[in-house]
Amino acid sequence: MQNSTTGCGPNEWLDVDRRIIWHPFTPLGKKEPPLLVTAGRGAYLHTYDGRAILDAVSSWWVNLHGHGHPEIAKALAAQAETLEHVIFAGFSHKPAIELAEQLQSALPFPQGRIFYSDNGSTAVEVALKIALQYWYIFGREKRKVIALRGAYHGDTFGSMAVGERGLFTRPFHPLLFEVTFIDFPSPDAAENALQQFRSVVENDDVACFIYEPLVQAAGGMRMYSADVLERMLGYAKEKDVLCIADEVFTGFGRTGKMFASEYLKQPPDLIALSKGLTGGTLPLGATAVSQKVYEAFEDVGPERTFYHGHSYTANPIACAAANASYRLLRQQECQAAIARISRLHADFVMKIHSHPRVRDARSLGTILAVEVEAGETRYDNQIAADMYRFFLDRNILLRPLGNVIYTVPPYVVTDEDCQRIYTAIADFLDRL
Repeated sequence: MQNSTTGCGPNEWLDVDRRIIWHPFTPLGKKEPPLLVTAGRGAYLHTYDGRAILDAVSSWWVNLHGHGHPEIAKALAAQAETLEHVIFAGFSHKPAIELAEQLQSALPFPQGRIFYSDNGSTAVEVALKIALQYWYIFGREKRKVIALRGAYHGDTFGSMAVGERGLFTRPFHPLLFEVTFIDFPSPDAAENALQQFRSVVENDDVACFIYEPLVQAAGGMRMYSADVLERMLGYAKEKDVLCIADEVFTGFGRTGKMFASEYLKQPPDLIALSKGLTGGTLPLGATAVSQKVYEAFEDVGPERTFYHGHSYTANPIACAAANASYRLLRQQECQAAIARISRLHADFVMKIHSHPRVRDARSLGTILAVEVEAGETRYDNQIAADMYRFFLDRNILLRPLGNVIYTVPPYVVTDEDCQRIYTAIADFLDRL
């Protein structure tokens, strides 16, 4: 049967898309067709109709070094010709071994092992399952999980359970396991959140505490201090509570340091990684596990086996991409770019924070967020659609989180590109 898109132009392709594809986070009654992207180069996406769109959100926060980076592409091609995939139970391969070594040397605290999976949500699932099985192995009645209000950890059932219960998860609430949520430790609520946390861990039935270090990303790029998180982790350690750092978003330079956990002295027991892991080229997840936790599973008995895996665990091509991305990330040029973007963001925050339509402006490393004075701060704030169209009309991809405009550009973004983003944000605010 001949492919219905053979010889098609862009309108025909999009018509087929409309008829057979279900896009994520998109209402099915949405009338506007998606943009048909034909290529990506550097910080720009190129569409079928000749537009060059500045990817100011790194294609959902994954792209580090720009689209079509030749070194990553070369690593992908070479690995595809050598070994495209192999079962990872009972087998191994050099790209996975090399990547595990790279991660262990890069992480701010010593980790015993690296467990591979497919994406950020599964990296979190792995961390939660390991933490809960850890106490099961020792016969301890510790099953309670603590998380912060406003959190987002992914869309699979375990990661949904530890995230904010709201619009995203409402149809599934009866099926999600119980989680104790602590108030978000904003500056005016930090002490209260700390007291809540301490009260919960005192009961000695808490298995683990999961958190996004310093920045709640999908929650609106909400930022909180390292000091208050440090104190929470200290309380957790005192009561033998395992700590899970969800660095899926914050990892690989986004906060100005390689990992957000570098701002802290207390080490997590497990770290979930994904998004920037492969530089934005292929899906891959990893969960770093401390030696203390790993040792609980070392016996060969069935009770201590971690029965979890994915068909594409540690895919060699994805690992090769991650190794190439990491080599680029360690180069002085990339580290200087991260510092440069961080300074530009901080300067813009100083300029825009007093604007009458700005409720709050904040930055941390390459993350910039501007909270617009436009009703309640929530994901389904209707102003988001207006802002999205405003920026896209100017060939800038910004995907606001409700009334929060944010940008996390790839590290190859230029000063001129950043100024385009800032000018567009200021223009939007001036029109309100």
